[in-house]
Amino acid sequence: MAGVTVATGAEARKKRVVSGMRPTGRLHIGHYFGALQNWVRMQNAVLPASLPQQTSQAGAQHSLGSVRDKAAPLQGQDPGKAGHGNAAPLRGEEQRQEYECFYFIADWHALTSDYADTSAIAQNTIEIMTDYLASGLDPKKSVIFQQSLVPEHAELHLLLSMVTPLGWLERVPTYKEALENVRDKDLHTYGFLGYPTLQTADIVIYSSPAGAGAEGVQLFVPVGEDQVSHVELSREIVRRFDLFYGFELDESLRSKSAAGLCGNFCLALKIPGNTLSMSDFPLDVEKWAEFGSRVRTRIIEIGFDNAIELLRAAAVADMVKFTRVLQEPEVKLTRTPRVPGLDGRKMSKSYGNAITLSESDADIRAKTKVMVTDPARKRRSDPGNPDICPVYDWHKLFSTRDTLEWAAEGCRTAGIGCIECKAKMADHLIEWISPVRERRVEYEKHPKRVLEILEDGSKRARKVAQGTMERVREAVFGWEKKKKEIEGSAGSAKA
Repeated sequence: MAGVTVATGAEARKKRVVSGMRPTGRLHIGHYFGALQNWVRMQNAVLPASLPQQTSQAGAQHSLGSVRDKAAPLQGQDPGKAGHGNAAPLRGEEQRQEYECFYFIADWHALTSDYADTSAIAQNTIEIMTDYLASGLDPKKSVIFQQSLVPEHAELHLLLSMVTPLGWLERVPTYKEALENVRDKDLHTYGFLGYPTLQTADIVIYSSPAGAGAEGVQLFVPVGEDQVSHVELSREIVRRFDLFYGFELDESLRSKSAAGLCGNFCLALKIPGNTLSMSDFPLDVEKWAEFGSRVRTRIIEIGFDNAIELLRAAAVADMVKFTRVLQEPEVKLTRTPRVPGLDGRKMSKSYGNAITLSESDADIRAKTKVMVTDPARKRRSDPGNPDICPVYDWHKLFSTRDTLEWAAEGCRTAGIGCIECKAKMADHLIEWISPVRERRVEYEKHPKRVLEILEDGSKRARKVAQGTMERVREAVFGWEKKKKEIEGSAGSAKA
């Protein structure tokens, strides 16, 4: 399928975005305003022809808008092409996309808590993909894929899990909260504990660090303030992995003449334990491995940048080589509006307080009619405070400025009743959701096409993931290096 060309080496663009959702079924308006709206915005962000790509800082930080600005209804169009006719090419045009976007459906993540019953995952995957497309994600501008169709995610997860300390995972706040609060599922599993490690693999499998002639790519994860800690854990895991497999000491340090330099290493980094003596040199394989392990352990404790400064001060920094195998992801803070559920709590299908993106007009009116409001308005004549009313929060998402002023003034003066306010908000919500729902209906008529788009995106994602894993495998195992050594020895023997 024509569309985004994914760069895999030196030609890669400067910025890449990765994010995904678990397939829990049809998406609701909380999903849209909490994530999808920003995904679409980043997908559609372009660089002016006169602006160098690497200096642009534009992105998701724009004022909140309506989905109606993102794509037109599908009436009479092929659902495989609908809503995407204005996709900007990535190359060769005056405007280029600012971000290379990778958006996925995290079906493996669904197993971390719902492993006991997987019967709904396949259909839920189709439902969420349909909602992705109906909401404006464009397969010509973004790589949209299914996690389990890119097995390299699992391979990288395995390798990352080998170096991730158990304590790091056990201290994750959401892990402890889930164990305390979730009663209907057994979450005492390796898979649930290792969720952050798989999440890290999902992100950094699409990293492209600088080196080998490539400038590298900035890797971003769009999150809200409450999710920054998750990205920071991913950064810590990547740092540790890179120090194990991208860090090398100069082999000349093994020689007897380098005993003094090794001593300077230990002193500069304040490495605890017994120091090497002159009788230990030249270092054999076992002692060399032990020395390297102690240096790595210390660098992990104090941080790579701090270690390099200390080694420079001791004039031995040139004896260290560090190659980034994986790229640390960066946080892309995105503003998200408050979207309370019908009952005022966080919107969630499990609470039964959500409006899905496919909700009918009748259901929207019936559900919004019983929304909670300002508890101070017990009678029609009681004035209220719109700033603490969930209905007014929804007005801010869907209503016009005139309606916002009408609702706020009417609430504060008791000039309107809550039933009247809810009905007006429902009118605007229905107007907003109609084009999304229409696009969804068209895609529902062509589920095979939806799957084709998902499979095509998965193939393109896998091409990038395979390139990353070639680099990772070589860093971990060094098989290409070993093969060349063997081939070189064989050639010398024949000569």
